[in-house]
Amino acid sequence: MTENKILLVEDDQNFGDVLRSYLEMHDYDVTLATDGEQGLEKYNEGTYDLCIFDVMMPKKDGFTLAKEIREKDEDMPIIFLTAKTMKEDVVKGFKIGADDYISKPFNSEELLYRIQAILKRSQAKADPREEIKEFTIGKYHFNFPLRILTFDPDGPEEEENKLSPKEAQLLRMFAMYMNDILPRSEALTKIWGEDNYFTARSMDVFVTKLRKYLKKDNNIEIVNIHGNGFQLLVRAEEGASK
Repeated sequence: MTENKILLVEDDQNFGDVLRSYLEMHDYDVTLATDGEQGLEKYNEGTYDLCIFDVMMPKKDGFTLAKEIREKDEDMPIIFLTAKTMKEDVVKGFKIGADDYISKPFNSEELLYRIQAILKRSQAKADPREEIKEFTIGKYHFNFPLRILTFDPDGPEEEENKLSPKEAQLLRMFAMYMNDILPRSEALTKIWGEDNYFTARSMDVFVTKLRKYLKKDNNIEIVNIHGNGFQLLVRAEEGASK
């Protein structure tokens, strides 16, 4: 089995050495850098499966480093390590695109489990349906990359809506599972990152929004399948993807 490669950027040399040794004991290939600039150099020189960044570092802080790496690879998993516990710092980290945020001191086993969970999600086999970029849903045409939903594109009542990123992601999943059940847990894990009460309530809000977007076609309905998930039904004209 190939070792997963981790880029660890931590300005406390002693702590960095200890953490690197611990992760190497658990079969991870770890590259250690001690400031943000060196971290960016190491990133550009190698190929990594996950990054762990301290937030407060000399030359370039962890948030800045993460932003620069996100510009190169928006899917690179990133965990922030920090002694800060202020809410605004946590929010800032997640806005940048952090996959997790751990405050020092932390339990080493907890970090290990979080790394394993993130790598499992990021390395899951890609669904071939995710390669589809455009969908026909009844009388609607949905362009996922542009996030544009168009009603009756060939008729006189053409109407265009620009969806938010989460609206577009959720509608794409519905379209991928058209006339089949979309498991709630799968949508929550893939779009919101976790399945809990709060993300489930957030998903319900977005489902309501999508129902409003699709209401002009009476043959389309998003049905709540109790205890399981949702189903995008296209009755008269069965949707087809292209």
